[in-house]
Amino acid sequence: MDSGRVRPPALRWRELGAAERQQALRRPAQVDGAEIAEVVAALIEDVRMRGDVALRALTARFDGVVLDDLAVTEAEFSAAETAVSPALAAAIGDAAGRIEQFHAAGMIPPYAVETAPGVRCERVLRPIRRVGLYVPAGSAPLPSTALMLGIPARLAGCRDVVLCTPPRADGSVDPAVLVAAAHCGVRKVFKIGGAQAIAAMALGTDSVPACDKLFGPGNAFVTEAKRQVSRLEGGAGIDLPAGPSEVLVIADAGANPGFVAADLLSQAEHGPDSQVILISDDADLINRVAARIELQLADLPRADIARHALRAARMIQVENLDEAFEISNDYAPEHLILAVRDARAWLPRVQAAGSVFLGDWAPEALGDYCSGTNHVLPTSGAARFVGGLNVASFQLAITVQEVDQQGLRAIGPCAIELASAEGLDAHRLAVARRLDVA
Repeated sequence: MDSGRVRPPALRWRELGAAERQQALRRPAQVDGAEIAEVVAALIEDVRMRGDVALRALTARFDGVVLDDLAVTEAEFSAAETAVSPALAAAIGDAAGRIEQFHAAGMIPPYAVETAPGVRCERVLRPIRRVGLYVPAGSAPLPSTALMLGIPARLAGCRDVVLCTPPRADGSVDPAVLVAAAHCGVRKVFKIGGAQAIAAMALGTDSVPACDKLFGPGNAFVTEAKRQVSRLEGGAGIDLPAGPSEVLVIADAGANPGFVAADLLSQAEHGPDSQVILISDDADLINRVAARIELQLADLPRADIARHALRAARMIQVENLDEAFEISNDYAPEHLILAVRDARAWLPRVQAAGSVFLGDWAPEALGDYCSGTNHVLPTSGAARFVGGLNVASFQLAITVQEVDQQGLRAIGPCAIELASAEGLDAHRLAVARRLDVA
């Protein structure tokens, strides 16, 4: 990759036309959408037709490793426990505790209400029978994602949990991912990555059980695979569009340019298709952040990946912060950092975002790991209509009605009137015949 200087273009929003504004906020993954869709469709069909044979062939092709057994063994789980340092094991435990605390507090309870005398309506919750979790490891292993998926699945009561994650070059799974999975009670782990892992969990193979719903982030291929399998007849449901990572920072003149640069780079290093955007009403702040990005890149082991992602970065100068929030709400970022004075006072202006980080001392990286919120968040503008992962994502909400004779007499005439208006006589008679004897 290019190792030269990287300075994202600085754009004055008021000087851009409608088409230029749209282009400025375009996600990079959209450019190759049609090509990605075609490749993914072929991979899914291959897994459908050849099952485990296809999975082994695709693993050899994309991961460079030939596997006899796709499943992680108990011996591998045991080896992972000894391979992880005590400090990392403790960090996994600490993060898990905060994630569980936050998610348990947000669980929605069942409820019941008498809507009329003799009419009781309820909502009961049931765990989804079998869920599939995807933990990426393409450019870096993500044990934190195993926690973000596994903990709410356990809180929801899911008894059958399948986890797929790409193998390393030696055919093993990253030990930290296995330790995190075990911490969540997940023992059914498979060494499969990419779109083929999504296909396997959606369709099922001799080794991998078919799942009812799939969860987890991934690159553009994984996101497209989730979209496609959710549209198959009898296919799996999916959590949300969780593709290439993105962050938007709104910063004022008082923001620390070094902090802002670090936050932008922390997302840029995720992958070459990540996107980072800075919006500020202060031109000097934008220039100082750009300079700090170049300086901080020199210290990053994943600088080449970050440089590639920075090609899709944008730095936008606005007239005022009100305009910044308008742009942000249209963009609907996965992560939104408010590096502004009195950040909480601005929170009501946020109408669309996956997760918000208030003030100078709340780096997005804390949300990725251990603050307690979930880092599986909507990307590609989906934060306009869906929120991040939570326990309810792993549950079914089933409504129940219990009606006695008094209740039927109380609300039956209402149903008869509405059924008559709609011309549905069988509906009307299903009620009327009961009323005749109630």
